[in-house]
Amino acid sequence: MKKNPNAMVRRLGRYLIFILIGCILAWILAKREMNPSIKGEPRDYAEIVAEGVLHVTSEYGALGMLAKDDTVSGLHFELVNAFAQAHQLKLSIVPQTDFSLQLEGLDRGKYDLIAAGIPVTTAMRDTLLLSQPLLINRQLLVQRKPTTAEDSARYITSQIELAHQELHVAKESPALMRIHHLSNEIGDTIYVKQMERYGAEQLLYMVAHGDIDYAVCDAQTVEAVIDSLPQLDVHLAIGFTQFYAWGASKKSQALMDSINTWLTIYLKSAKGRALYRKYQQTLPSLKK
Repeated sequence: MKKNPNAMVRRLGRYLIFILIGCILAWILAKREMNPSIKGEPRDYAEIVAEGVLHVTSEYGALGMLAKDDTVSGLHFELVNAFAQAHQLKLSIVPQTDFSLQLEGLDRGKYDLIAAGIPVTTAMRDTLLLSQPLLINRQLLVQRKPTTAEDSARYITSQIELAHQELHVAKESPALMRIHHLSNEIGDTIYVKQMERYGAEQLLYMVAHGDIDYAVCDAQTVEAVIDSLPQLDVHLAIGFTQFYAWGASKKSQALMDSINTWLTIYLKSAKGRALYRKYQQTLPSLKK
């Protein structure tokens, strides 16, 4: 039986395509093994320097990073930007209100650093490498000032009265642990609703406009916007004053060592002191 030369050519072409695809897949796998950022692993300082880019996530707001017109501001943004410039690194920064997504991005190598207010606790030290403390902060109950009988009935004056109330927090907020402990302390249930699309600053406006009755936010976020929301009451503290710091993966020890070495020098410099003075105008409780 005479073979069809065209069929042989087509068959040979398919074999060559399969071989080419196999070579491409092998090359991709080899690159993934050589490049931790593609593989989805946390990077350390040497790999960051090799790329020349520091990937950071922060919280959105006056304390973290805030974009207005063509200007980006925020204490965490300005601090981490100064660190990147001092080390000849480009800064890539993404605002993220969900702390669980910040942690996930850190674990996958999407971010090298969380430049946001992370409470310095034993649980956080077990999870992350923490920088030296940058802020002193605490969690506050946010509610509306009573102006009607109905408002007065909802108004909370002590932590005991939080029993059976629903408190709103940003998704995976560090305040969750404190509320859990407070529930144990008062011996009753405190209901918590985590808001997936809103950060602490957005929750302040939601309380002010009557969308929700209670929220828990950190004092410095409150201080940044409270003058524009005179209807809010924030007198009741949910927890004690704590130190807050940045966080990196446990696999990024050299990066955190570099950050801490730089912070020790920078925060004592004229530029560092001036930066803190700038934000103390709106954040009077800021760590000096």
